[in-house]
This record gives sequence, structure tokens and C-alpha cells, in this order.
Amino acid sequence: MAVTESEADSTHRGTPAVHEGILRRQSARESAARTYARALPIVPVRARGLTIEGADGRRYLDCLSGAGALALGHNHPVVLEAIRKVLDSGAPLSVLDLATPVKDAFITELFRTLPAGFAGRARVQFCGPAGTDAVEAALKLVRTATGRDGILAFTGAYHGMTAGALAASGGAPDLQVGRLPYPQDYRCPFGVGGPRGAELGARWTESVLDDPKSGIARPAGMILEPVQGEGGVIPAPDDWLRRMRRLTADRSVPLIADEVQTGVGRTGAFWAVDHSGITPDVMVLSKAIGGSLPLAVIVYREELDVWPPGAHAGTFRGNQLAMAAGTATLAHVRENGLAERAATLGARMLDQLRELQDEFACVGDVRGRGLMIGVELVNPAGGSVPEARAAQDDGWDSAAAPHPADPELAAAVQRGCLDRGLIVELGGRHNSVVRLLPPLTISDEQASAVLDRLADAVTAANRRL
Repeated sequence: MAVTESEADSTHRGTPAVHEGILRRQSARESAARTYARALPIVPVRARGLTIEGADGRRYLDCLSGAGALALGHNHPVVLEAIRKVLDSGAPLSVLDLATPVKDAFITELFRTLPAGFAGRARVQFCGPAGTDAVEAALKLVRTATGRDGILAFTGAYHGMTAGALAASGGAPDLQVGRLPYPQDYRCPFGVGGPRGAELGARWTESVLDDPKSGIARPAGMILEPVQGEGGVIPAPDDWLRRMRRLTADRSVPLIADEVQTGVGRTGAFWAVDHSGITPDVMVLSKAIGGSLPLAVIVYREELDVWPPGAHAGTFRGNQLAMAAGTATLAHVRENGLAERAATLGARMLDQLRELQDEFACVGDVRGRGLMIGVELVNPAGGSVPEARAAQDDGWDSAAAPHPADPELAAAVQRGCLDRGLIVELGGRHNSVVRLLPPLTISDEQASAVLDRLADAVTAANRRL
């Protein structure tokens, strides 16, 4: 499909003709596996901070942020300066695993941010360019170090789309990884929620690990997200995380924390494990650590560093531009207290969204941590789900009983947000959770605009119920 002369003439002007032409060619030429482009039919041509401008001239507030990869938003000056500095220096752009000043600076800054006591006894492995590559490396690492094969993971998890990472995710098509209940309040797997639900989940995990007839042999490791992102923005209780740390440490099972989306200040602490004070054995890092460019690493206890040379590699693990952009991003977040800013602003946004929950029965739950926020949309006319009814029979507050998820309503809200110039993502078990992942640099005024547009979209979608 050739570009027409009229489209070519208007490419730099920003017109509907350019917009529609590019989308038409994308539909004809790109894989059916594309995802974001289906729900967000826009053609970004310029971006700065929270704002994207499309080829049709429209402007959007971007609360997708590259699925959380843009901690500082689009084209932040410190990131652009770091990239230009490397480009202008004549430094090699890809160096495999060779040592360079750019890499040395990145590791130094990264280790400066790690949980207390971890950096002094840690090793770092540069992986392929995506978070799923780092998950694969982490799984291979603990299997090599322990001599065991099994992995424990959690319901609702998302760790990537390569084979091993997908097997550990909640949507795995077959059982290759032992699955454990992840604690949540709104749709508690035990129908009780709160600390009691988390305690039951911990007891189940302990039983699986200690019962010789549980059907699950001593695993090579346990992998978890401190806040489940694709699973519906579900923060793990801090006490439960500390319990998982004790259970795994007492049984010599390495604990892997997947911080691909939660890291670099996103949840209101530099790393989400900082909220609970735990130190995992392995941390899986990607997205924001590359300052918007592809970069993925694992950081792990030096005792696990037993694999031989070449046991894990990747051609593009030496991305110098990403390391420079990542160093600038890590330092800017740390030096400017952006994690603390995310905690304060995120709490305020959650409070305001809970007012929306009070107003509309279709807003079933509002949850999150820092600037990782989820709004679950439900069908209030559909009754309560079976586990909730069982919990009510046990004396649970009926007002807390969850209604069935409403993915169609969530999709309508997402479309309504886009019509109002707001980009949001959907997630959760049934794709019924509207997710907000704004950059950590979002201003108070921009946050208010985001919430106003979201509230307006919910109001409009609710009228159609």
C-alpha cells in the first residue's frame, strides 16, 4: 500500500489524512498479535512529558507511559542530554558484555538505589532488551544455583511472553509451574479479604512447601510481583511479603522479585520491595531502568553466581544509549525525591477516585500504590460472585461483596477517555480494570485533568447502562 501524494504532502502538517493512512497501512501490514494499537487508534508524532500529539493534530494526556517504561515521561531533557552525550562522544553503541565507562556509571547508580545491604553482596547480569528476557535469566539462574527445576508463582501474575515467563504467569495454558494464591481484598480467593485472607494464603504456601504429599517438590525459586500490574493493580500486603521472605529463606528457596513495572519510584518507593523492607535474592528489572530505551537486568546475591561463562547471553545486552538514559533517569528520580512525590500524589489521586467509587455502583474497587493505580469496573446488576456470597454467609460485610467484572464497560470507559484526550490501559483478570501509569513528573494540575477526564468518561459510560 503506497503512500499517496496528498498524504506525503501533509505528513508534517498533522492532518486526518495522514492519521487514517498510517492506521490503514498498519492494519494491512502488521501482525494480528498487536494489542495497544487496537484499543488506541492514534498515530503519535511528537511527545513531551505527559503529552502526546497525534498525526491528526490531537493532543492526549498519556497515562500508559510505555506500559510504565517512561518514569520521566516522554523526551525528558535529562534523558535526551544523556543520549546526545554518548552519540556525540563517538562511543560504541553496542558492546555485548564488554566493560565501558557508560556501563560502569549505570551499575554504580543502580547499586546506589538497591535495598539496604543488597548492593554490597550483589552481582548484575545484563540480559536481552525486554523484561521477559530478564525473567528467563532469573529462572535459569536459580535453577542452576539450586540444582532444582520447579518454580512457584502466583495466580494473576504476569512475567512476560517468552516461554518460561509465560509459564509462570497467570494465563499459562498448561501447568509447568506451581501456582499459589495471591492475596487481594476485593476478590479474595478465600472470600474473606484483608489480613485474614493474606494469612490463609501464607498458610497454604507454607503447606505446599512443607507437605511431602503436596504434589510440588522443593522448588528452585519463587517469583512474585510486589504489586501485580497486568493482574489488576493489586498491591501485596507488606506483612504477607515479609512472610514470603521468611518462608523462602528458612527453606533455602531463592525469592525472585519481579520489579519490571513497579521499579524506579513507581509505587512510592524506589523499589516496591522497599515498602515491606525485604531483600529478595533476585530482582528482575527492566522498563524504566532504561530511561525509555530497551534494557533489562537481574541483580542477585553473589552466592547464586555459580553459572559458567556463556550460560546466559544476549546480543543486545550492551545497549550503551539505554544505559546512559537509564543512569540519568535513576539519578533524577533519586535526587529529586520523585518516589516520595509519587507516594503523596498517588494517595491523593486514590482518595479522589474513591469519591467516584462512592458515586457510581459500576466502580467496584479503587486500589493501587503510588502512581500505579487501578479502577475496577463491574456490573452492579449482575449480583455478587459466588465466593462473595459464601463469605457473606460467614458474616462478611455484604457491602464489600464484589459484583461481576464488566470488561465491556471498561472498554467503553477506555474509548471515552481517548475521546476526551486521555490514554489509559486496561488490565485485570477480565480486562475490566482501568489502569493509570502516569510519569512520575506529572504535575498536580495534570493529575486533576486526568481524573476529570476519567470521571467524565465513567459518567458517560454509566449513562448507557
